[in-house]
Amino acid sequence: MPITLITGANKGIGYETARQLLALGHVVYVGARDVERGEKAAAALGARFVQLDVTDDASVSSALATIGSAEGRLDVLVNNAGILGHGATDGPTALRAFDTNAVGIVRVTEAALPLLRKSSNSTVVTVSSSAGSFWAVTNPDRPEFNLPLALYSASKAAATMLTVQYAKSQPGIKFNAVEPGTTATDLTAAFGIGRTPEASARVVVRLATLDADGPTGTFQDEHGEVPW
Repeated sequence: MPITLITGANKGIGYETARQLLALGHVVYVGARDVERGEKAAAALGARFVQLDVTDDASVSSALATIGSAEGRLDVLVNNAGILGHGATDGPTALRAFDTNAVGIVRVTEAALPLLRKSSNSTVVTVSSSAGSFWAVTNPDRPEFNLPLALYSASKAAATMLTVQYAKSQPGIKFNAVEPGTTATDLTAAFGIGRTPEASARVVVRLATLDADGPTGTFQDEHGEVPW
């Protein structure tokens, strides 16, 4: 049974990704910053819970140590935790957006690498966004063209680039970024847009269940690779 860790998995796409991977036979660790919400989500899913705040080095190290002690390896990491970083476009807001959406990926991935290397088929999926694609935000036919989220877009561009660079530096592990589609979650509630998390999670699950010879270093949506 594949051992899987999903960050920010107590709601939205992360929660639904956990549900679908559990149905496929994965042992899923729900990573969440809030202990009460995380434990409640894990119990509802039949998953395991680890307290994990992607902006806190000690929290990340503790979570991966817990998984390492219990499982001895990690087969799938889904970097899902993220924030919009909307409101004021200023230094503190920018730091918070990048700390969660980009630096958080580095913290978790670096802590997970020793366990991922112990897997015979390890894969990392980063939930990114076409809002971080130059191609999409300059295309008037794309919804990202009018999305007023500069810090979110910039931090997601960083997330996709981190994915490509990790794929190059860690050839034994598959790294792919995903555009899950515009989804109705707490993040997008203010915009009143999006499809169900269930539909978007299927895109994440496809990349989380790649064969050993699957692609790496790509940015994909449900239709395949996306220009960025």
